[in-house]
Amino acid sequence: MDVNVLEEIERIERIIGRLSNTQKILLSTDGSVTRILDVLRGTVTIRTIKQEFIPSTPEIADKLRISPGEMVNHRVVVIGNNEPLIHAVSYIPLSRLEDGFREDLIRADIPIGRILKKHSIESRREIEILDIESPSRELREIFKTDSPMLTRTYNIIHQDEVLIRIKETFPFDWFREEFR
Repeated sequence: MDVNVLEEIERIERIIGRLSNTQKILLSTDGSVTRILDVLRGTVTIRTIKQEFIPSTPEIADKLRISPGEMVNHRVVVIGNNEPLIHAVSYIPLSRLEDGFREDLIRADIPIGRILKKHSIESRREIEILDIESPSRELREIFKTDSPMLTRTYNIIHQDEVLIRIKETFPFDWFREEFR
């Protein structure tokens, strides 16, 4: 269920103020955020905060369209270079992964977009949620700011199934260069 991205960006701007073109692109892209960040800031890397295999909760199972309790890879990373740029949380049903993809995922510090490309996995992204959140303690520590957070939650669809569910978050104060 793709949201109307333009309407959601307008809603966010009514609440928080004008977004830069870069922020709009990061919130609305149906492509790789990693590639966009590489172009904007130079090659970015991934720092894995947490990676674990866990049984899916009923809520996560519903979003992934799997059975509750089915094993998923839960991964929390920070994408950046000299500074943190985006915080990302993903859930991936293990039953939908080919062995090579799973091995690259377990290596942890490879961006998901690069893994998809390496394994020639044809997919599409369906954005479900664009929003603003107050920063959690973890996000305040990572980004060193109390700025409100812009978020997007989307599914990467492969062969009409949810392959990966991702929530990306970055501070409203980030990527505002055109306003300086």
